[in-house]
Amino acid sequence: MRAILAIFFVALMITAVSIPRIRRLAVSLGFVDVPEDRKLHGEPIPLLGGIAIIIGAVLAMVLAVYLVFGGLPRSVAGVLLASTIVALTGLADDRLGLPAWLKLLGQFAGFIILVYFGIRVQLPIPEPLNYALTFLWLAGISNAINFLDNMDGLSAGISAVAASFILLLAVVQEQFLVSALAAAVLGACLGFLRYNFKPAKIYMGDTGSLFLGFLLAVLAIQLRFPENSNFVTWMVPVLVLGLPIFDMTLVIFSRIRRGVSPNTAGKDHISHRLVHLGFTQREAVLLLYLIGGTLGMIAIFVTQATVPESLAIGGLVALVAIYAIWRVEFRSGSRDISQD
Repeated sequence: MRAILAIFFVALMITAVSIPRIRRLAVSLGFVDVPEDRKLHGEPIPLLGGIAIIIGAVLAMVLAVYLVFGGLPRSVAGVLLASTIVALTGLADDRLGLPAWLKLLGQFAGFIILVYFGIRVQLPIPEPLNYALTFLWLAGISNAINFLDNMDGLSAGISAVAASFILLLAVVQEQFLVSALAAAVLGACLGFLRYNFKPAKIYMGDTGSLFLGFLLAVLAIQLRFPENSNFVTWMVPVLVLGLPIFDMTLVIFSRIRRGVSPNTAGKDHISHRLVHLGFTQREAVLLLYLIGGTLGMIAIFVTQATVPESLAIGGLVALVAIYAIWRVEFRSGSRDISQD
């Protein structure tokens, strides 16, 4: 446990200390997010905050693993290599504005690397389906965290909430490598959040959001619950990352319904809709933190519940999510939001 705490604090300190320097670097290199009609900030904000997150998380985790194992385990090397490829894709997008298919290609490269290192979904289904689910999960969560990066402190905070529950679950199951990586992600997110909570002084950009999404997706599928059935424990990572999944589902459904490309940016995310309902931006972000934490607690319950109990809880959560999508899309002024 002391090693896990050390990883957390090292990641937090490295990230927090490096951000002022990275802010200056971002400005000098031209990595700046310029205000537009669809964006909420009124002045240019430096990007590249994701670099600080990566530096903090990776250095803390590598240092700890070397001290414990005397070297870098093969699985950790694979995760870091794959995550770096995805982060570099995000960096290129921050600079050049890549088309969606090219970003997806970078995520596919990360998936191939993970498969080579033996990391994938392992459900009791035909192997081709496990590989397909692995790529769908990795790409889906990577882009869901990227989608969620639309309001000060939102993506970093939700990533921190998810990482904290992955950390807790991994510690209980005595999975040191998963808990070490989760502690590094949690520390890096909180170190970054110090400068990203409203009013934000720096953004993580696609570099950070794709890195965090990909890494959280990997950690979630690496959780193991041998005392419970795979028939229900697959719900645990879905619940832990339920808020990003909900937001992406809402946005894609809403845009397709309105005849708009899902890749088109807009103020139709759940955070924007909460603001439209009268919450301040800070209140909306904090409320979403609370919802993410509630889903994490439900995930912990599922790990200890019987199969019927887990299925009942999963079904109830799904019904609530469907009702929420219907409510905000058809009853809360979605037309006005789509025109913002």
